[in-house]
Amino acid sequence: MNKNAITVGGYRLLKVDTLDNRSISDNILGEMIDAVANTDTQAVVYSDFRHGVFNRRTIPEFIRALRPGVYKVADSQVASRWGNITDFEGFDLITPNEREARFALGDQDSGVRPLASQLYDKAGCRLLMLKLGERGMLVCRNGNHEALDSFYVIDSFVDRLVDPVGAGDALLAYSTLAMLVTGNDAIAGVLGAIAAACECEVDGNAPVSAEAMHQRLDLIAKHLDFG
Repeated sequence: MNKNAITVGGYRLLKVDTLDNRSISDNILGEMIDAVANTDTQAVVYSDFRHGVFNRRTIPEFIRALRPGVYKVADSQVASRWGNITDFEGFDLITPNEREARFALGDQDSGVRPLASQLYDKAGCRLLMLKLGERGMLVCRNGNHEALDSFYVIDSFVDRLVDPVGAGDALLAYSTLAMLVTGNDAIAGVLGAIAAACECEVDGNAPVSAEAMHQRLDLIAKHLDFG
């Protein structure tokens, strides 16, 4: 992918992406699978932009390459191509947005909660964080969809929206790390939502630092201090 931008006075006016969406070769696939299988790690994140890496031929191979016990995370977008999050069946955590969920299920009409229930079941995941933009996020954490504690909503923490690019990546990264450390989906969801908010309040897709997270957590703690 080649990215060229024209910048005037600090403002980006134009960006041109040149893409080759052809599927990767068997040789490249083999190298990537070997890298996944031979890397000693606690978690693997497959982030699917459908530019030739993930497809019906390669996804089963990538899944088989995962080491036993590794925490499996997947994200799949449909902004420029037609990725489908349900291709990553049986993962521990998936983080689609509402558009991606509706695309995966072919469902334009259901409410958000029934939509999340359907996606949770079809994907066979353990934890679903359905991103809803300015409405926050709906978390689905077990298959008993009639139970009151199977769903909960986390509101957006964004105070001043500047640029939402990268917010989903920040949520995915911090939620994954939080699940590894705590195993608590509520903590993971809140930290992921806070990381997304930090990303939304800066221009460009910059990494969300631990310092930025601590500052936002301190600010939230002050707002919650009713004493």
